[in-house]
Amino acid sequence: MRYQRRNTPWLIMLGLMVLLALTASVAPLAPLFQVGVVAALLVAVAGSFTGGIRRIQPRAVQRVAQSPLTIMRMSPAAREATDRARRLGGLTPPGISVMDVGLITSASTPEGMVMRRSRAISLDDDGARPYLTINVAPEAAERQTVVRFEIIDQNGDTQYVHEMKTYLRDGDMNLLADTHLPLSGNSKLTGAGDWDLRVSLDGITLGMLSFTASPSIRERQRMLRGEDAVERLQTVDEVDDSPVSLNDLMQSSKRRGS
Repeated sequence: MRYQRRNTPWLIMLGLMVLLALTASVAPLAPLFQVGVVAALLVAVAGSFTGGIRRIQPRAVQRVAQSPLTIMRMSPAAREATDRARRLGGLTPPGISVMDVGLITSASTPEGMVMRRSRAISLDDDGARPYLTINVAPEAAERQTVVRFEIIDQNGDTQYVHEMKTYLRDGDMNLLADTHLPLSGNSKLTGAGDWDLRVSLDGITLGMLSFTASPSIRERQRMLRGEDAVERLQTVDEVDDSPVSLNDLMQSSKRRGS
């Protein structure tokens, strides 16, 4: 906390006025009013220290202003997710800016594994892996945090939770979940619709992003053919849940023009 010297002249004037009011022999002030005058002086002194006023303000107004350049670099998904989190009472930690958030889906094709960034998933895909890109200011860096990813289905049921420890460094950071949510053949997924991705840092919600989950085409075809649940389970392909590095996923996505 630093004292702001430019406030010294008016603090001196205010102090003299309070002193004269308290020591005046004519029409002395009521004790309650005297206490109020002294309290006002103390508040003015506290406000002359950097950070003093911020500490006594409500949490809702303790937000660090983002630079215009940072706001311009935010993806539309990041703006939507952070705005929704704020409407629900979330508070972005000082020095942390969400630049992008979303899902990377993987699907097996005759040409091999295809990965793409998307806000729409299909239950025919092999899996979906959440990611987060943040910008860390120098004052918020050099510390360890816990990032939490959650995927919530159309019924409000949590289908995916993953937490991982992350050491924050100055600048942009790409954070990718170590595991993915299996989609194809996942019997826990009861249907499609509007789902949510929630991302938190040290228990504070950074963003909430809605996305669309479309039903499995193969499942609908099996239902039309009249196959029972046992036959469907016997024909389900196994999902590979092996970890994939962030660099590999990002480079693969960029090469395909995602």
